[in-house]
Amino acid sequence: MFLELKNTTIGYKTPLIKGVETSLNLGDICLLIGNNGVGKTTLIKSILNQISLLEGEVFLGQKNIKILSNKEIAEQIAVVFSKSQIPANYTLTDLISLGKYIHYPYYFELKSTDKQEVEGIIESLNLTQYRDFPLQKLSDGNLQKAFIGRALAQNSPMIILDEPTTHLDEENKIIILKLLRNLAKTQNKLILFSSHDWRLAKEFSDKIWLINDEKLNAGIAEDILMKHDELLNPKLFNFNKEFRAPQIFAPTLQKEMLYSFLQKNFNKNLSFLKFEFKDRFWEISTHSFHRKFNSFEEITHFLQNLQ
Repeated sequence: MFLELKNTTIGYKTPLIKGVETSLNLGDICLLIGNNGVGKTTLIKSILNQISLLEGEVFLGQKNIKILSNKEIAEQIAVVFSKSQIPANYTLTDLISLGKYIHYPYYFELKSTDKQEVEGIIESLNLTQYRDFPLQKLSDGNLQKAFIGRALAQNSPMIILDEPTTHLDEENKIIILKLLRNLAKTQNKLILFSSHDWRLAKEFSDKIWLINDEKLNAGIAEDILMKHDELLNPKLFNFNKEFRAPQIFAPTLQKEMLYSFLQKNFNKNLSFLKFEFKDRFWEISTHSFHRKFNSFEEITHFLQNLQ
């Protein structure tokens, strides 16, 4: 295994995650997921030896991280944090090229093969038109992609990304995640990335590290998702004390939309109604009637007149 955590407890003065026993190999793509404040970034910094372990050990390429220098760790792991300092007076190409200097003294001129690889990364990220833009003039999304490009240019066997898709729209999320998955499978790289979105695991990840109740639950993505219904079934928030929900029979997305719509707009008891979503229509029924509606606007008019 390339990355191993053995009886590892992580935190500052008090533990955030206790007794971790897990590992990842080259070629794996793992989603690190958990609520805010549970220790995702702390875990990443502990793997990088930026924060001391409270207990246990972390091994990188079968070497204890405690005996590795910062340069040796950087040669093995490229990192993209969600908040990165923007170098002054750098263009996008300059930033991505920085990834190459882990292998050279800073005063070296990059080889032509290095420059070609940087150009290839810029193209793969759909950033060609911005190659000479100053970093300060890039959008948050393109700046995030540029920092990911720097990590790719580093050519390390492992890449860690802390919330890499935060500033990206859906199209660019897919571009980044497809690129990362392709790297893992064709170049045998280990990818560990954190996110709040479990859908990314279902579509792109092989494994999940789920942090919950000071424990890290690790395994095949689908196994972890099937064991944790709270990831697949988001909580329906109830902030309207007068509202009483009806029975709702619908797929998750449609159920969420209907629930939020009803409680925002109706301060009344609707528990005697049954809503079913069938063939793109909402059917509302009780023991005495059955009606079909095409839109929430139609439902609004019906409920407003309902005694």
